Amino acid sequence: MANGIQKTSYNPPALEFKSSTLTVPVLVLTSNDLIVIEQQLQAKIRLAPEFFKNSPLVLDVQELNKQTIETDVTTIIELIRKLGLLPIGIRGGTQQQNELMVTLGIPVHSIHSSSAAVEAQKPKPPTAPEPEAKELPPPGTLLITQPIRSGQRIYAAGDLIIVAPVSPGTEILAEGNIHVYGALRGRALAGVQGNTEARIFCHALQAELISIAGNYKISEDLNQNICNKPVQIYLDKQSLIIKEI
Repeated sequence: MANGIQKTSYNPPALEFKSSTLTVPVLVLTSNDLIVIEQQLQAKIRLAPEFFKNSPLVLDVQELNKQTIETDVTTIIELIRKLGLLPIGIRGGTQQQNELMVTLGIPVHSIHSSSAAVEAQKPKPPTAPEPEAKELPPPGTLLITQPIRSGQRIYAAGDLIIVAPVSPGTEILAEGNIHVYGALRGRALAGVQGNTEARIFCHALQAELISIAGNYKISEDLNQNICNKPVQIYLDKQSLIIKEI
């Protein structure tokens, strides 16, 4: 203290919470046969090894519990981890299964929010005639209009359409086609469930990795003459073809 004035030091915050939207694959089980589960998981992984490598996923046992099929979720979690996948949640579990997962450090995800369930039970007033229907994208199509930042992973059960910036260090995946109306950076994997007809379209190819149905190339393998140009990428007899548009 000098001249009656006390000096204080300012320590900036060491962390902060931010809202974020992450898309994580969900593994829906319809059988409790561990041998069949392992075989089919291995087959899926062989189709797209780059996608499944250290991939987080949520385990969904809702269908098994609907049929009152006894499920050893602990053993299934161990199997998932053995195959190189990272379980980060369970949904559709019984109270006993959920409590068991919590003891293993795995969060419980709800399938429907309670508010949505209450809203669904409310009687709905008569609605006015609907306007003429507009053409809608195919089921499963995911449209992204927000920037995809480094470290984010986006997964589409159908086609993936992106009309926003895609940063390096991202991973975008689709069971169908991928359309990027801008520069394609990061890793792009189309046809991840084995769809060999899937294609990748972009306005400027700057990707770290491109893949269709498990056939992939990394940036070092790309012809520099087509980099930063609009291209389409497709398979021809298991060969990855990159063609300028």
